[in-house]
Amino acid sequence: MEACALIPIKRRSLCKTRLAAVLPARARLELVRSMLATVLSAAAAAQTVRQVIIISPERDCVPADVPVLADTGESLNRALTQAQDMLRDFACPALVVLPADLPRITAAEIDTLVRAGRSSGFALAPDVAGTGTNALCLAAAQPFRFQFGPDSRRLHLQEARRLGLNPQVISLAGLRFDVDTPADLELLDQDPWHARRLA
Repeated sequence: MEACALIPIKRRSLCKTRLAAVLPARARLELVRSMLATVLSAAAAAQTVRQVIIISPERDCVPADVPVLADTGESLNRALTQAQDMLRDFACPALVVLPADLPRITAAEIDTLVRAGRSSGFALAPDVAGTGTNALCLAAAQPFRFQFGPDSRRLHLQEARRLGLNPQVISLAGLRFDVDTPADLELLDQDPWHARRLA
């Protein structure tokens, strides 16, 4: 059972505004594009992923062979619900949601998450704080109420149990680390991966 990977991303100029105090607009744009390219590459290399789809109001630098679903801008949860409805029509047996700001993500981690989701119906990768959701895999036919936002880990697990699923929490380094704050950026600056990208 291969999954369809959904990667939501806002209009690039609106991404990572919390970094404005330490990064000018052009540098933030380059950072956002670089992280998205990393997530796309990992998803494309994952053995468990059949199709990669971007959810966004713009294509920007997304490769031509990657479909882009228009994001109406209502909310991330609404956009994911619309994408889930569409994938159900195309008989996609599982979906994995991957944020576009995971600079250390690997294909092997995506495969681990998807396999956990397939075995239990639902798997979630939390953020560093343990309260948010950095990625999830849903392998169930029922409509799922996405709960991205504050306290999303608890709310997503609650929603999975409501559907009668046996949710698993998968904690992996590349899925835990996202870049939202200047402190995150400092950690990224120390990453050999980041140094190579900037060379």
